[in-house]
Amino acid sequence: MEDLSNYKMDRGKKPGKFLGMLNNTMYMNLSEIIRAHALPFLPAKSLFRFLSVCKDWKLQISTPFFAHNQSICCGSTLGFFRQVSGEPPSLVSDEPKACGVPDPSLKFLPEPVDILSASNGLICCHSRTGNKAYYICNPVTQQWKKLPEPNANHGLQPSTVLVFEPSRLNFEADYKLVCAFPSADFDDATEFEIYSSKEGSWKVSGEICFTSYSVPKKSGVHVNGVVYWKSRGLLAYDLTKDRSQMLQDYQFGNGVLGAMNGKLCSAYPNGQSITVQVLDNAHSNTMQMGSHARMWAEKQRVVLDVEVVGGPVSDLAVVAASGNKLLVQLARKLYLYDLLTKETKALGIASPDRDTRYIPYVNSLVSL
Repeated sequence: MEDLSNYKMDRGKKPGKFLGMLNNTMYMNLSEIIRAHALPFLPAKSLFRFLSVCKDWKLQISTPFFAHNQSICCGSTLGFFRQVSGEPPSLVSDEPKACGVPDPSLKFLPEPVDILSASNGLICCHSRTGNKAYYICNPVTQQWKKLPEPNANHGLQPSTVLVFEPSRLNFEADYKLVCAFPSADFDDATEFEIYSSKEGSWKVSGEICFTSYSVPKKSGVHVNGVVYWKSRGLLAYDLTKDRSQMLQDYQFGNGVLGAMNGKLCSAYPNGQSITVQVLDNAHSNTMQMGSHARMWAEKQRVVLDVEVVGGPVSDLAVVAASGNKLLVQLARKLYLYDLLTKETKALGIASPDRDTRYIPYVNSLVSL
């Protein structure tokens, strides 16, 4: 490229050449800025559309390093996988142009599956037939891996949670599965088995949580190295410490758990509104008498836009919570509420099946 700093315009000559060169320089700088700083933050479906912009963009987006970088930068929840037991999954999103996968039903897997959990672009599935095998896949790239059989009996509908935290220092996708299952040796007890992709094997933890509360099937949320299951209380298992505890101060049985800004949140209907609380102090039940420390702190009261829902709100049901988004069912319709913009969007018809699960999904290029 010609050096513009030494370019001189003679008096009386038209500046067309100079302005054209300046425009080209600005365009190239803007293009480089977008490639370096904006592209990694875009969801996978949008990136596939940009493959046709130019050869340089296509080359950059297609590299393994870019896919790794995008899996770290793009962490926003853009959709929810809808799973009815025994039926193919589907994807629900308020941004279908930006978020999507080639085959939401996951028919690229070797057998029919139900989705159990998702984490930063990866999905954990459980086969419906045979030995009930576990699969890990990325629905964008359609890469998948069948896991070895666990050592313990997880049951037909296991409470298994996928834990995947992308790291710049680790180029490979290291993930873990954590399953809470009823103990075969002790009554009213829950044990834990963990699969590590780094080790390529399952291991039953020595930790046992003695509680009369059973863990609901196909449930669980991961936040900052701790997995939570909603029961009559709140069962927590710390992966790093290999310790569990039952948090008794949880009374929102009609709500859902989710991850919000690095904290566990609980969203539940409260009359014609929705209350969103975050776990503020997990150790409040162990503090001394007279302590005013509270386990949960109210974050926000949500009221859906009456013009969008078409009338007074009643019989609300919060079906998923992730990031700054709440997925709400009202009658037979689904609505998405954004906690930041306070905007309510209609997403379409909800599933009539009461056992329908909505799993938050991040559109990522992460490679298995």
